[in-house]
Amino acid sequence: MKRLSRRSFLAASAIVAAGPALGAPRPRPAPAPPAAPTTPSAPPPAEMVRSGNVDVVVVGAGAAGIAAARKLASAGKRFALLEAADVAGGRCITDTRTFGVPFDRGAHWIYAADINPVAKLGPQTGLDLYPAPPGQRLRIGRRYAREGEMEDFLASVVKASSAIADAARRGDGVSANVLPKDLGEWRPSVEFALGPYNCGKDLNEISTLDLARAGERDNAAFCRQGLGALLAKLSAPLPVQLATPVTTIDWGSRNRIDVNTAKGQLRTSYVIVTVSTNVLVAGKIRFSPDLPRRHLDAAARLKLGSYDHIALELTGNPFQLRADELVFEKSESKQTASIFANVSGSTLCMIGVGGSFGRDLSAKGQDAMVDFAATWLTGLYGTDMKPLIKRSHATRWNEAPWVMGAASTAAPGAQSARRILMEPVQNRIFFAGEAAHETQWGTLGGAWESGDRVADAVVRLLGGPSRR
Repeated sequence: MKRLSRRSFLAASAIVAAGPALGAPRPRPAPAPPAAPTTPSAPPPAEMVRSGNVDVVVVGAGAAGIAAARKLASAGKRFALLEAADVAGGRCITDTRTFGVPFDRGAHWIYAADINPVAKLGPQTGLDLYPAPPGQRLRIGRRYAREGEMEDFLASVVKASSAIADAARRGDGVSANVLPKDLGEWRPSVEFALGPYNCGKDLNEISTLDLARAGERDNAAFCRQGLGALLAKLSAPLPVQLATPVTTIDWGSRNRIDVNTAKGQLRTSYVIVTVSTNVLVAGKIRFSPDLPRRHLDAAARLKLGSYDHIALELTGNPFQLRADELVFEKSESKQTASIFANVSGSTLCMIGVGGSFGRDLSAKGQDAMVDFAATWLTGLYGTDMKPLIKRSHATRWNEAPWVMGAASTAAPGAQSARRILMEPVQNRIFFAGEAAHETQWGTLGGAWESGDRVADAVVRLLGGPSRR
């Protein structure tokens, strides 16, 4: 891995693109330019089928399921798109009720916007996509880092990323074990940036090869109305059946697969499963006969990490930060977080907590999470934050019954599990989602590409595109 400038270091460490020197002029956000779509802006209408025969059943209406369904609709196939929750989007949900402004409860960043398939479709929705401002800041105690301190931090992240990449060339090991010994006082902050913030797991739980193969995530963008709103627009033409959890997938017959829900039974030739690896491992969907042990073991080694947003409405911009500005802390322990300030120019601030600390904090409940955020911010800025918080809310994705965590990250030695999960079972049951993408795992674009790719394979098995 080459030595990186401030502008590009975070891209190479698979976080976000780093920006120019602090205090340098920042480019004014502008709408992302339209790009030629690879799929129609609106797939043809498809019939909602609650029971009976269909060509394909798609289980889960997150990004992968929506992408798969759009491809099937464009090919003129008869399908059912089933979602267990009462809203489509998976981990990509925009909440406008809690604060009166768009609040992305889960995914917010559109990484690699120049090649991201969702970003390419974005202009067709009429929503406002704009480039993420470059750069981040670092808080040291009650002040922001000076130029030299920021350079030291960036150099430490680059050094750690290079060590992980070098180790991955020799094998698939434990990321924490290969960090340079001379990171010194920067080590906790580096570990947070590369682990909990980036992956939702501590570095001792992460494969070196998985981190090394992660695609660059620079060129990021945001949707002013919320990333969940963008995904909702893309799913609007589809016949999504909400609050319809799949209970059993019976694939014992050679001629058909029976998909059972509380609302009816569907008979199909192919099933595309897009649920999270944690839902799969938890056995919330029963397969008869059982899935091959090879696939279940792969899912178990790709379990989700923990990452949550503690959202605070803070009037008066007490941090004096720009819109969409990202701040890390020079920390001394795992009990740290990130700040994402003034979301899309609003008064909303998102505190990001992840890894083992975030998981334990989330388990204590929303009040404990908000209290941590207020206390932590008070320590950084010297002002009691509690009176400044108007409204607050904390996500708890580990408790979401049809998600059960954040993004998938491979355990040490388990990067190959992604390719195993991508293997269809007897060319009848297919798996899609961010966990089934080798380089863009953990991203909306990766999930979308995975769903599109699998649906394309199923369309070919069905005999190619057809006209109704």
